[in-house]
Order: sequence, then C-alpha cells, then structure tokens
Amino acid sequence: MNGSVAAELIIEPGRSDRNYWRDLWRYRELFYFLSWRDILVRYKQTVFGVAWAVVRPFLTMVVFTIVFSRVARLHSDPSVPYPLLVMAGMLPWQFFASSLSESSNSLTLNSNLISKIYFPRLIVPASSVITSFVDFTITLVLMAIMMAWYHFVPDWRLLCLPLFIAVSLGASFGAGLWLAALNVEYRDFRYIIPFVVQFGLYVSPVGFSTSVIPLRWRLLYSLNPVVGVIDGFRWAIFRGHSVLWWPGLIVSMVVTVAMCASGIWYFRKMERTFADVI
Repeated sequence: MNGSVAAELIIEPGRSDRNYWRDLWRYRELFYFLSWRDILVRYKQTVFGVAWAVVRPFLTMVVFTIVFSRVARLHSDPSVPYPLLVMAGMLPWQFFASSLSESSNSLTLNSNLISKIYFPRLIVPASSVITSFVDFTITLVLMAIMMAWYHFVPDWRLLCLPLFIAVSLGASFGAGLWLAALNVEYRDFRYIIPFVVQFGLYVSPVGFSTSVIPLRWRLLYSLNPVVGVIDGFRWAIFRGHSVLWWPGLIVSMVVTVAMCASGIWYFRKMERTFADVI
C-alpha cells in the first residue's frame, strides 16, 4: 500500500429520486448558466437588442388601442387611460405567453445536454421561465414611463404587486412544465402551442376589462389563470380604479396551484423517458 485511499462507488436504486430536490440546489450553477445563455442568444446579432422586449408590447398596445377602443368600444374604465389599461394587461400576458413558448421547446432544444449527462431536468424549463421574466422586468420600465406620461401615480396597492407577479410566475411555470413534457412525447405540440398563444391573447382580458364579462360567466372565465393576474395587476397599479373581483382572483390562484402541482407530478413522471425519446 502506498497510502492512497481507494474510492468507493455506491450504486443504489432510487437514490436519484430521493435526492432530486437536493440536486436542484447542487446544480444551481447550471440553472444560472442556462438562463444567462438564453438571454444572450435571444438578442445576439439583433439591431435593437433588448429593446425588442419593449417594442413588441408597445406595438401590440397601439393595435389594441385602435381595435378595441375605437372600433369595438370595449373600454369600460373611464378613470384609466385606455393605453395604460392595455399595457397593464399586456405585461402579465406577454410573460405568460413567452414562458409557454420558450418552456415548451426547452427540452428539445437542449437534447444534446439531456441525453449525455444527469441533472434534474426541471432546471431546463425553469430557466426558460426566468429568461421570459427578464423581458417582463424590462417591460415594467415602459409601464412606468407611460404612467409618468399620463400623470398616473400608484398608491399603497402597488405593494401588492409582488403577490400577483408570484401568481404569474406560478401559472407560467406550471403550464410550461406540462407543455415541455408533452412536447417531448408528442411533437405535434410545437404546432399547437403558437395557435394556443394567439387564441389566448384574445380570450384573455388584455384589450378590455373583465367587467364587460357577464357576472354569471365570470367564474368560468376565471379558470384562465391569467384573468386573475391581469385584474390584480390593474388593481395594484391603478389605485383601485380597476375593480378587482375577488372570487375570480381566488379561482385563478387555485387553478395556478393545481397547474404547478400537476405539472411537477407529470414532468417527474415522464422525466425518466426524456433521454430515450428526445
């Protein structure tokens, strides 16, 4: 013996499952790397760079102002300038839609990484949600500029905004997990998701207030988790001028929790097959 210590390798069935959540913390640097890489790649070799995070919602707000306010006349909050109403709805919706699009393709785009090494696969769609959240924070600056332009100053309700941001994060994460796992198993979803995102823009209260929805249908309408988030954003930003219907918010929060729990369950169930199927 030359004093060297022999290394002992233990292979134990189920060990990775028991240590899965601990591994999420151990592989946190990979999470940071994937998020930062996606941010850099998104705006690499673009003329406007991160300004695209502001240009897209601004142009959409202009179109909605013309279509919904001037043509359809759906504006129902006269105390709030309509462009502000639309932008406050566009912020959480664009974050949700971008998270769905990015998360659904995150596993297939990282197929080489997934098929070669072990790490908690949950990191991949989670990093996509964080990437979309960066765009969301940039767009918040545009919202602040517009509010200053219209001399609309928030009050104490703004302190509740982090709560609705958390609900938005939860809804985006839960739905993203479902779509990421389904897209690996069934590649048809890459064609379905853009249609769902486009359709959801018009059925969500982005260009109008939920007060135009008949009261008997609002609970059903609130099954869309983005509805409660958008209402919460407007209530927090507009000093309560935009009415917050609490039963609808509670329904949206319950749906968000259910989406997160079921999304984690289904993702973990299908995770073992990702390396083989992808």
